[in-house]
Parts: sequence; structure tokens; C-alpha cells
Amino acid sequence: MESTLAKSLFHDAAENLPIIDYHCHLDPKQIAENSRFLSITALWLEGDHYKWRAMRACGIPESEITGDASDWEKFYAWAQTVERLLGNPLYHWTHLELKQVFDITELLTAESASRIYKACNDYLAKHEVTAQSLILASHVKYIGTTDDMLSDLQFHQQIATSDFPCIVAPSFRPDPVIAIENPNFIEYIQKISDFRGSRVATFAELMSFLEQRLQYFTENGGRVSDHGFTYILYDEATPEELDSIFKKALRNQPLERHEIAKWQGQMMVALGKLYKRYDWVMQLHFGAARSTNTRLFKLVGADTGGDSIYDQADLALHLDRLLDALDKTNDLPRTILYNTNPTQNDMIVSTCGNFQMNDDGIKSRVQFGAGWWFNDTYRGMIRQMESLADNGVLMNFIGMLTDSRSFLSYSRHDYFRRILANYIAEKVELGFYPDDTTLLRQMIEGISYTNAKDYFKFEQLKESSL
Repeated sequence: MESTLAKSLFHDAAENLPIIDYHCHLDPKQIAENSRFLSITALWLEGDHYKWRAMRACGIPESEITGDASDWEKFYAWAQTVERLLGNPLYHWTHLELKQVFDITELLTAESASRIYKACNDYLAKHEVTAQSLILASHVKYIGTTDDMLSDLQFHQQIATSDFPCIVAPSFRPDPVIAIENPNFIEYIQKISDFRGSRVATFAELMSFLEQRLQYFTENGGRVSDHGFTYILYDEATPEELDSIFKKALRNQPLERHEIAKWQGQMMVALGKLYKRYDWVMQLHFGAARSTNTRLFKLVGADTGGDSIYDQADLALHLDRLLDALDKTNDLPRTILYNTNPTQNDMIVSTCGNFQMNDDGIKSRVQFGAGWWFNDTYRGMIRQMESLADNGVLMNFIGMLTDSRSFLSYSRHDYFRRILANYIAEKVELGFYPDDTTLLRQMIEGISYTNAKDYFKFEQLKESSL
């Protein structure tokens, strides 16, 4: 951090605040069973496609990334990569994690790799480093996992009845039934039919089943949905049209774009109304072109580093129409929008501003979500905050999340808070913001923690889980 004010804002106002990690991909089974970690390689590198992409770019063979190389070989390959990552947030995250968990301040390089590998594994051998201990050490109060809507949520139930003080709540993810154009759509509908014991044949029957599952998630602490789209599409449709599109998809016949728009749009309207009725938050992640590398996908599968930014040209039109369809009847739930394409930041902020009418005092009902995926970088976060400050209400921003599969990733909150403190201090020094300690602390504390606490109604969640 560059100035005395920035350091003061971080250390005095942000550093020790609790964390609400409202969107991640942690495994609830590991939390429920309090899995212990004995290998730094397993703890650090398994499932982390951010690291895998960087390693491939540095010429590391796949055997030392996702293959059958030894733990040491994979760790050394990562160390070789890290020393080339100046400018990439992975460089900062790596060293924050080494410092915060292992108290190691030496830079990770090919030369230091063996010392750091031994020190980390010695630490893991001597200390009970577990999923729960890492969560508690980072002062995490709430974790929102990402869960298939057919999950029995047994591990969430196990956590809820334990004495673990952090809320670990499921997030409802019905993507498989929304993406009607997906090759796996028919298979998933069959899973639903098997699950309910009878065939699903109409849109109404599918929505009835989804509400039952939403009720089940609500009973098990769920209050947040999550949706992942490559593109957002919306069109109006009659019940008869939806049933016809459904039957066509189940016959494995190709769908036209307007048919996909009708299905996706009306599915999201129906779900949005349910979320509003059950007082849930709706998260929309969009703009990722997934599994674009065929050879990589065939070798190691999805979510392994073969995804990129998608540039939907008519996004504003479809997004506005979707949100308006819900808002017309005052059925728009609290909503968070996440984009991968930074050129769309100003458009997303302006769209959020269109739909802020409410009768319940919610600040920024429609939120521009945290810098997601390709935007959780220094430049990505700054660009996002500039767009919010220019055309929205930066003071209401609900801050950072990890979006991670790693129990070490809470350093991303620390990284964000440092950037936030520095950003605000720079604005003060340039004369854009007043040098008012009370106001600045309110902004820092709000964006770092309290806005998310209020937006997700954390205190109510906490009480309902006790």
C-alpha cells in the first residue's frame, strides 16, 4: 500500500473484519468431516484451474499439473511457474497464503521450492490443519457453497447440527434444467423423473418440482441461488409454447435461438418469483465460454482451465427485459449480476440502476457483484469500483468472495481489502473524496463486511440456524 492513509484504512478498518464468503465451490463433505491436510500439494494445487492455466502457459507438462506426477514434482512445477507470475494476482495470493497459514515470508521460486515444500509439510504434520481450522483462522462467518438441486444436503445437515460456529449454507443451482440446449438436458430430466418417481412432461410439472426442491433447500439453510450462463436470453412465451419447446428438446431435436430464449427467459421469471416469495437472493453469472479446448476437455474434463470471456453483443437488451419482467409485478428478488467481460462494466452498472425501486429499504436491490473470474485482479477490481462510483453507489457495494475450491483462498478477501483501502486513499489524496475518517471507515467497513451482512440478512440467517 502506498500511503499512510491507505495503511490506516486497511489495518484499522478492514483487516480484522469477519468474512462473508457468499459464493464458493468448497466441498461441504470436507467441512462436515473436518478433513485434515497433510500435503501442501493437495491443499494448494488440487482443483485450482487458475494455477493450472498459468502452469500450462509456462510450459509445464500436463502430467505435473493434473496427471500422475508426485506431490513434489507438482509443487516444484508450481514454484517454477510462480517466479514468472509478477503482475498476476496468483503471485500475491500465493505469498499471502504462505504468510497467513505457514508464517513463511520467503519468496517462492525454483531455488526456494525444496525449503518451502519441506516447511509447509512439516507444519501440516505437526499441526491439525483442517478444513474447519482454516475457515475459523480466517474469521469466516458465512460460506455459500454451490450445490446441485438434487443434492440431499446431508453434509450441510451434519454441519448445522454440530458446534461449528460458521454457517455453511447450500446455494440452489438449477442450471441443468435452464440450459435446454445442453446435450445433457435429457439425461438430467430423466434424473428428475427418477427422483420424483414419475415422468416430468410439462413446464408446469417441472416448476412444481423446482419449488419442492427450493423448499427443501430453504429448510436446510439455503437463501441464495446461483445461475451460470454463457449468454443471457429472454423472450415471452405462452404455457403451450413452453410445453412444445420442452417436448422438442426431449426428442433431441435442435432448438432455434428464439426457442432457447423463451425457455430460459420464462424459466428465470418463474424462478425469480419463487426467490422473491421465499426471500432469497438470486445470483446471475454470465459471459463465460466454457470448455473451448476440445483436447483438454477430453483429457481432464470441465472446469480445468479451458474457459474464456464471451462477448454477447445484445446482453443489455435481454438482461433488461428479464429483470423488467420480474419487476413489473414487483417480483424481482435481491439480485447480483456478475460478468466476465470488463468492457460491459458500465452497462451492467446502468442496468442495476434501472431496477432499484423497493418498499423494504434494501440498499441496491440489484447489485453489481464482485470482480468475477477474469476480473478478480488488481486492474479488474479497480475498473469495477470506478464503474460503480461513476454510475452507481459504491458505498453500497457488497464486496468480495472467493469463488474457489481451495480452503486457502480467503487471502483473496485480504487482497481485495488492500486494493480497496489503497483506492479510497488515492481518491482522498487527489481531492475527489473528503478526508473524513468517520465517512471513510464507514465506506471501508461497509464494502468489506457490513453491506453483505445486511444484504444477505446474515443475522436472520444466523438466528434461523441456531
